[in-house]
Amino acid sequence: MVLESLINPLRAEAHPRILFVHGFLYASLGLFLGYWIFSVHASLIMVFLTTMAAIPLVYNIIKTEEKKELSDLDETNLLREHAKALSVFMYYFIGATLGFAFWYVVLPSSMIGGLFEVQTQTITDIRSNITGNSYQSFKVFTEILSNNLKVLIFCVLFSFIYGLGAIFILTWNASVIGVAIGNFIRTELQMISGGLNLQSAAGYFQVISIGLFRYVIHGIPEILSYFFAGLAGGIISIAVIRHDFGTKKYEKIILDSSILLLLSLFFVLVAAVLEVYVTPIFF
Repeated sequence: MVLESLINPLRAEAHPRILFVHGFLYASLGLFLGYWIFSVHASLIMVFLTTMAAIPLVYNIIKTEEKKELSDLDETNLLREHAKALSVFMYYFIGATLGFAFWYVVLPSSMIGGLFEVQTQTITDIRSNITGNSYQSFKVFTEILSNNLKVLIFCVLFSFIYGLGAIFILTWNASVIGVAIGNFIRTELQMISGGLNLQSAAGYFQVISIGLFRYVIHGIPEILSYFFAGLAGGIISIAVIRHDFGTKKYEKIILDSSILLLLSLFFVLVAAVLEVYVTPIFF
């Protein structure tokens, strides 16, 4: 595959920032191919196509991480090694998210209506459950935490059952967050687009910065939790495929994967707290 040949796991972990470009590229290709071939269902097809582009790299990275599990590294050094893979996933996610956001902002309204239909409806459904001051209530906190835990469980199950299923969940989240960021930026830019003076130019940069910062506060720990969960499920899945089940090596894999799952639970809790009690302070 052409995209697969662009980068390998070793280079990706050594230079994770490269995955920002790849994520943006994969999202852009998936978006335009989805719109060109399956325009009626492009909002979902583009997620599948973006996921397909990332599958070879992600699969090879997870295989590499499973081999590290079988090494003599202690828990601290093993987590440091896993951090390299998590950096790759994070840069890919950021690149894909900004790719979707960028095209939402620059494409004409006639295209984005159908191109991001499902994502827009998802955002509308989420916002309909959050109104007024109730946003900071404990009830909303539990609802958001419950929803994030469901996504986390899906990441584990999809990774275990399908091997790379978590990358689809993460790409879907990238498309939703990208549309949310893009919609905010597009709406605010339309409000200040009356003039082209220095003040309005400064306003453009301010809007873009605010649009990004609005979702970064709670978005980073939330996505990290999904990465930890997906990595844990993927490592266990590959260990089962390699028939390590029932051996002492498998017990070590289960222990290390349990630590990854505990970390994912910690980050998903932090993300919910930030989303409900911190983000509203600024926005």
